[in-house]
Amino acid sequence: MRVLLTNHALAARAGTELYVRDLAIELMRRGHQPVCYSTRLGAVAEEIRAATVPVVRSLECLGEAPDIIHGHHHYETLTAMLRFPQTPAISYCHGWFPSEEAALRFPRIFRYVAVSEVCRERLIAEGGIAPEQIELIFNFFDARLFPPRGPVPAVPRRALAFCNSFHEQNGLPVLREACRRCGIELESVGQLAPGGAEERPGALLARQDIVFARGRAAIEAMGVGSAVVLAEPERLGPMVTSREFGALRRRNFALRALTRPLCVEAVVEELRRYDPQDAAAVSRTVREDCGLQGAVDRIVSLYECVLAEARRDPPGPSVEGDRAAARYLADKAVENMRRCLEVERELAAMRASATWQLAQGVMWNPLVQFVFGRFIRSVAQRAQRRSGGLR
Repeated sequence: MRVLLTNHALAARAGTELYVRDLAIELMRRGHQPVCYSTRLGAVAEEIRAATVPVVRSLECLGEAPDIIHGHHHYETLTAMLRFPQTPAISYCHGWFPSEEAALRFPRIFRYVAVSEVCRERLIAEGGIAPEQIELIFNFFDARLFPPRGPVPAVPRRALAFCNSFHEQNGLPVLREACRRCGIELESVGQLAPGGAEERPGALLARQDIVFARGRAAIEAMGVGSAVVLAEPERLGPMVTSREFGALRRRNFALRALTRPLCVEAVVEELRRYDPQDAAAVSRTVREDCGLQGAVDRIVSLYECVLAEARRDPPGPSVEGDRAAARYLADKAVENMRRCLEVERELAAMRASATWQLAQGVMWNPLVQFVFGRFIRSVAQRAQRRSGGLR
């Protein structure tokens, strides 16, 4: 099958970006022909293309229509369906809050996929999707990228904040103080963390006794063998145990699993639940039940089911499709207008502030203009001389 996977971005190493990367590479390994489409490319796109999976910024690059569209995010999914009007599609929901994860209603979407029970609820209760159209396929991890470590020690000494949203002004000081009280050294990695994002986190996770994470990152850490406390800035969940694993899995180890405010005392309480034997049991369960292979088996089976339905009732341009696209564009116009009004109100409030008034007074001071004007002109002249010398 030629599968077109859409995503709003393939730049930062984050949830859906890594989901697309792992799925596309596995489909290619199985003999399929995946193609990834996004208008925002970066490090993840480079990884995908390095594995010889095509990545395109424009759908005009495709010389052959895909057999099926695997859609993440409504704008990119609708763009792909309008470009290939004969191709059936499935549409994913990966999150409760992001606007790009909202349900896209279009007649050529044969199935919707939710990665957790809360995502399924969003599709039904907010998106108007019938339950029989929704498949529940839980999140996965590629066990080859996260080999198991040896047993964690009897007393934990090292911990890792493994989340893109933790940073020094949001969450990390709480975790650091809780770890200090328990005699544990804390590291952090992620887009906003002091350690930055980690390209190959498997080896880093293998050195950690405890990991603070949520969602897919939590699955990866558990798969390696670390004890995992579910956490994000401002919210805390439990340390994942074999007893609670099933319920937390249905919640994708996120959102509804994070039931308490993040505070030092609550984190210390969870750290004291550390149990090396139970962490090993959880790791075995993750490696058996949350692997890439089983998830891709289900996804490919869904593709085949949708293609069989499409052969019985071939999709194509329709009045319903045109109306659905028109509704989408109208909704986007209203949403964009609302955002513009919000920005205008924020700008008005900023311009009315004392700080803005003071800055304006300084900038229009004749002495400031004279000094900085000379500086700017001198920089421009030096740049012009250098460029002229280069020519």
